[in-house]
Amino acid sequence: MYVFILSGEFCFFIRYLSILFPQDWNLTWHTHNPDFTKCFQNTILVWVPCIYLWVCFPIYFLYLRRHDRGYIQMSHLNKAKTALGLLLWIICWADLFYSFWERSQNIFRPPVFIISPTVLGITMLLATFLIQYERMKGVQSSGVMLIFWFIALLCATIIFRSKILHALNLGAEVDVFRYVTFYSYFVLVLIQLILSCFPEQPPLFSETVNDPNPCPESSASFLSKITFWWITGLMIQGYRRPLEAKDLWSLNKEDTSEEVVQGLARYWAKECANTKKQPIKMVYSPKKQMKSSNSNGDVTEEVEALIVKPSQRNSAPSLLKVLYKTFGPYFLMSFLFKACHDLMMFSGPEILKLLINFVNDKDAPNWQGYLYTGLLFACACLQTLILHQYFHICFVTGMRLKTAVIGAVYRKALVITNSARKTSTVGEIVNLMSVDAQRFMDLATYINMIWSAPLQVILALYLLWQNLGPSVLAGVAVMILLVPVNAVMAMKTKTYQVAHMKSKDNRIKLMNEILNGIKVLKLYAWELAFKEKVLGIRQEELKVLKKSAYLAAVSTFTWVCAPFLVALSTFAVYVLVDKNNVLDAQKAFVSLALFNILRFPLNILPMVISSMVQASVSLKRLRLFLSHEELEPDSIIRGSIKDAEGSIIVKNATFSWSRNDPPSLNDINFTVPEGSLIAIVGQVGCGKSSLLSALLGEMDKREGYVAVKGSVAYVPQQAWIQNAALKDNIIFGREMKESQYKCVIEACALLPDIEILPTGDRTEIGEKGVNLSGGQKQRVSLARAVYCNTDVYLFDDPLSAVDAHVGKHIFDKVIGPKGILKNKTRVLVTHGVSYLPLMDTIIVMTDGKISEMGSYQELLKQDGAFAEFLRTYANADQDVENGDENNPTVKEGKHMENGVLANEATGKPILRQLSNSSTYSGETGKSLKQTSTTELQKAPAEKNAWRLTEADTAKTGRVKATVYWEYMKAIGLFISFLSIFLFMCNHIAALASNYWLSLWTDDPVINGTQQHTHVRLGVYGALGMSQGIAVFGYSMAVSIGGIFASRHLHVGLLHSVLRCPMSFFERTPSGNLVNRFSKEMDTIDSMIPQIIKMFMGSLFNVIGACIIILLATPIAAIVIPPLGLVYFFVQRFYVATSRQLKRLESVSRSPVYSHFNETLLGVSVIRAFEEQKRFKQQSDLKVDENQKAYFPSIVANRWLAVRLECVGNCIVLFAALFAVIARNSLSPGLVGLSVSYSLQVTTYLNWLVRMSSELETNIVAVERVKEYSEMEKEAPWCIEKTAPPNNWPHEGKVEFRGYGLRYREDLDLVLKNINVTINGGEKVGIVGRTGAGKSSLTLGLFRINESAEGEIIIDGVNVAKIGLHDLRFKITIIPQDPVLFSGSLRMNLDPFDKYSDEEIWTSLELAHLKNFVSSLPDKLNHECSEGGENLSVGQRQLVCLARALLRKSKILVLDEATAAVDLETDDLIQSTIRTQFEDCTVLTIAHRLNTIMDYERVIVLDKGEIVECDSPANLLQKKGIFYSMAKDSGLV
Repeated sequence: MYVFILSGEFCFFIRYLSILFPQDWNLTWHTHNPDFTKCFQNTILVWVPCIYLWVCFPIYFLYLRRHDRGYIQMSHLNKAKTALGLLLWIICWADLFYSFWERSQNIFRPPVFIISPTVLGITMLLATFLIQYERMKGVQSSGVMLIFWFIALLCATIIFRSKILHALNLGAEVDVFRYVTFYSYFVLVLIQLILSCFPEQPPLFSETVNDPNPCPESSASFLSKITFWWITGLMIQGYRRPLEAKDLWSLNKEDTSEEVVQGLARYWAKECANTKKQPIKMVYSPKKQMKSSNSNGDVTEEVEALIVKPSQRNSAPSLLKVLYKTFGPYFLMSFLFKACHDLMMFSGPEILKLLINFVNDKDAPNWQGYLYTGLLFACACLQTLILHQYFHICFVTGMRLKTAVIGAVYRKALVITNSARKTSTVGEIVNLMSVDAQRFMDLATYINMIWSAPLQVILALYLLWQNLGPSVLAGVAVMILLVPVNAVMAMKTKTYQVAHMKSKDNRIKLMNEILNGIKVLKLYAWELAFKEKVLGIRQEELKVLKKSAYLAAVSTFTWVCAPFLVALSTFAVYVLVDKNNVLDAQKAFVSLALFNILRFPLNILPMVISSMVQASVSLKRLRLFLSHEELEPDSIIRGSIKDAEGSIIVKNATFSWSRNDPPSLNDINFTVPEGSLIAIVGQVGCGKSSLLSALLGEMDKREGYVAVKGSVAYVPQQAWIQNAALKDNIIFGREMKESQYKCVIEACALLPDIEILPTGDRTEIGEKGVNLSGGQKQRVSLARAVYCNTDVYLFDDPLSAVDAHVGKHIFDKVIGPKGILKNKTRVLVTHGVSYLPLMDTIIVMTDGKISEMGSYQELLKQDGAFAEFLRTYANADQDVENGDENNPTVKEGKHMENGVLANEATGKPILRQLSNSSTYSGETGKSLKQTSTTELQKAPAEKNAWRLTEADTAKTGRVKATVYWEYMKAIGLFISFLSIFLFMCNHIAALASNYWLSLWTDDPVINGTQQHTHVRLGVYGALGMSQGIAVFGYSMAVSIGGIFASRHLHVGLLHSVLRCPMSFFERTPSGNLVNRFSKEMDTIDSMIPQIIKMFMGSLFNVIGACIIILLATPIAAIVIPPLGLVYFFVQRFYVATSRQLKRLESVSRSPVYSHFNETLLGVSVIRAFEEQKRFKQQSDLKVDENQKAYFPSIVANRWLAVRLECVGNCIVLFAALFAVIARNSLSPGLVGLSVSYSLQVTTYLNWLVRMSSELETNIVAVERVKEYSEMEKEAPWCIEKTAPPNNWPHEGKVEFRGYGLRYREDLDLVLKNINVTINGGEKVGIVGRTGAGKSSLTLGLFRINESAEGEIIIDGVNVAKIGLHDLRFKITIIPQDPVLFSGSLRMNLDPFDKYSDEEIWTSLELAHLKNFVSSLPDKLNHECSEGGENLSVGQRQLVCLARALLRKSKILVLDEATAAVDLETDDLIQSTIRTQFEDCTVLTIAHRLNTIMDYERVIVLDKGEIVECDSPANLLQKKGIFYSMAKDSGLV
């Protein structure tokens, strides 16, 4: 009713009344002093508010019953409202009783005097009841009541004026009693309205009370909510200083992950249960298929997961249905708001029609013009408020959708099977969370347009038909013709979209691997090969983008020209069909206004359709992921099993990695008694690790029975370390018990490491444990398992990565018969022979079967393969065992000397510097604690927790103009300026054509026709055509320019990231880097060009409208500048806050993905420890942190839009007002032109600010990409002048002269004064206690870190003078962690394609991999999965050996390369190295001293200096450090 009164239909309402009461018409309309009749005042004006409240009551009452927010205590405000309500009721009944009293006095009034007060009285009672009921249900501010009081006041004001006019008439009789009651009623209603504006206090027990920073929305008043005033505090704060994370409000409870994700999960589970009755069959196609399809290019999105039996497709669980159930109800409100808004949009053109008629009719009284102006303004304001409530609901729903999707994907990732996990790489799953979740978010804001756009079109056409008659059909025909064009383009866009997503997935996947294996790339100098690979994928991506750009240009052309073509065809038909059809101002401009309304739905429909198409692709990807098969939790029986005969029982079990793979473990039978110690031994790749995975339930159990009694702890072969403090890594979510913790740390030999770390166990460990060495990671992983104190322990070869003596210590103190875990059940996969005699049972595996099983003695007696294997290896170790038992001193000193095993060749700046002085040295026998305390005091005590990784930082302040300039340069200046020029042309043509139209409508009408119709029409058409050409031109220029820019920026970013030194990658979490390559590049690829187009369009539209208004009514010059100032101020105010919120949002986004990445890598550990719940909570928390920054930014958008639209509405007000004031001097054509333009200003202003802030927030992507392009670089890769000759190094002689090295400027030297000459072909071992600087030496040799003093000379060339690639290509390293990249095996061996297949096979044969590779179906083209997951660690190590054999360089460095392989393979490798690298210089960093006992020389390092250097035999004679180390290893 309220909307009806205020909108343009007001006038028809009055006309309708005039038909009922013709004699009253003169009183109300044709007069200079209008008034309503007494009858109208006493009926309609009294009943309107009553009808409103009674209509709202049932719906509102039900709503309140459903949504109980708690009880609000009585306050003064509430008491006042209730009292006033009762007073109003009393006044109405006083009127009623007065009427009865009059009857008794025989004064008969019409019955309305009894009916109206009765109705009004009952309504006031209802209002009072609602005031109390709202309080009991916890409503702090009521919109329903506020609107009621407002309508009541509005109606009362009209009666008020009328009564006063009546009283001022001379001789009018005044009914004193009724006057008094009415004035009191009026005052009371006014007070009620004012009181309704204030909110009540919050309900009792509400969450906001305990929340330190609650969201002010819930406690804001109704007015504050509809105008978004409640966010102003934050805006002011953001304007004064850049916002920080602590300024953000907490999320509303209904927006938190806890609420949202649970809802979705519940409905999804129900939906799956309903469809489970007929399950869909999934087949994971083999990798081969994927390979072939990639080359064809056009493949379905999910290559690997195929759905068989399409007949059952209908039974797949529908994700759409689930989303609808979860978010539908709240979304329904937006439907109502949108419908209201759409109807009101058409009030503008209708009032414009009346206004033009008013200007034409010189006799009309002035007040009518003012009434129209007021109506126009009121409608516009109401429209603004409704529209933004609608948007707010949509955006909040979108936000919840995203939260729900991320939560669902995260939860699913924790339970999917390994085979399903293989079909989606980490990159793709992260994309599901980032890109696809974003798609849903965007769709939520558009989805209502599906019904709203057609509704708007139908209404507009109906009104146009009334205006111009059948000639509208010409316009409709044009529109209908354009629909298929748009549809075709939308379909095309979809196919490009899918192709683009595919290349993007591949590129991100590759980037992810490059960043994970960057160290290997640098050591091998492979950066260029991988750069080419990335650019190859990028090239494909850009091809697709280019096609999309051409399409975008064509579609922009059709969009911009559609409304004009429609107008042109309609007007042409209208004037040409009939001579008497005159195009006057009313017809032309009302039609134009309607055409402008039409423009929006027609433009948005293709966007909505394409957005829906994208969302449907995302929906499909998501549904497939969420329907992946899950691990069967009950395939392994876990928990307390009654009267079981052992703690692990496996009977006739067969396991495979996925349902369609051949079984990897066949016919496994064994029982592990409680508290026993079991070893699993066997060759590389025989299924030892698989057996542990099977016990954990990670594999698919085909048949058999498996039970594990009690809780399980698992130590994987490659330690999984979280990016958290060291202490948190060990405690792993359990409660902290100080004594137990200390005991565990000591047993796992972590004390010395903790003392070396900058802030002890509070030191933050980087992603994947980058600042720990391999051995430290393994020990932390072990400590985590021991601390958790479970019943069953599964160890997957944890001792391979640690030094022999550390290994022995751990075995004695933790795993062995005397260790902490002696009463637990322990299963140990191992390659260490020396531990086997202490085992209760030994299981020997060959090819996925258990070949032998029994105690050490039994197996020796059986004299099988195991006995043979032992005879070869056990001799040396046997003596150790015996010697050690009676040598207590060795045991004592043990835990001091097994310091940090820092053999990972990365920059551990602080660790190493401290470790030099704090490691126990064999001669002095001082305890660690004495030496290290002084060192540790030097470390600044006030820093609580030392941080290694740099968090993704948010820049503050305005985006600098240079960033825009950079972007323009990236596009190319010619294209930039050309597109600006074409924009100008387009808008000048548009203005000219409309001005021409206004001149045409003012042509005089002679004998019912206009002259020069054809000329007018011709020029109008020509101007339109030129507009079209300009549009097409600028659209092409911007799109193509955007692609140039994104190519340029990506190449720059990639190149500079690859050129960064190693230290940069240790400091920067890979999540940040991947973010640059995915999110920021995506923004530059697809968002920025679109935004630039829209920004320029809106800018010129606004300027154009102002010019027209000034032309028509020059007096508007007084108003436009102040409004412009207000606009500018609001916008600056907003941008400061919005930009910072956007930055905070993107900074808080990285941890969500980093945490997710980390979880995916460690999912088997998380499942083994049963810590899923805690990780879900952590993920939810990170998502909520991100949404905390996103929510204010959407509200800030609404805040801004409401304020700007008010500025726009003022422009409408003044354009109309000045037209009414100057009506005598203006032609109707100009009035029409000026007002119809001003009606559009609101929309354009809104777009302009949206786009300028979008542009500013998105251009941040360019800033962030450039930021990484300006990082520190390592030395140049190639230097022409100093390039060494091709055959260098011909001899392989390495000299260190006075060499020194430090990790960072501010740290001490790690190596000092190294002087040694290694002759060509010499085999040299490098040994030393942990932290002695062994790895630092190789880092220096490869110039991963540059020298601080002295020089290294290889064959007469100073390595510091040549390019890095010249150096690194010529020396080879076999690194400690074997890293493979996804791609063919061949690519992993030879990325540059330098060698022939024969050479590669030879190298594989020498590396003992030939048999394995020839047994693979694809031989050399065997696809390695991400990180080489589908090869065992030992096989990966052998692949690294094959790489070295291929390169055949003169100098070979082995960094403890044989730690992960069994002794047999180790021997093979050593013999290969001896024969194949006979004439090469070999430097080996050894932990197993037996590998270097036959070398020519051994260099012993201690505290960064060479202390001994001689042949092994001589060193043993000297009884120095080497001797004591050899003794520890049991070699003497």
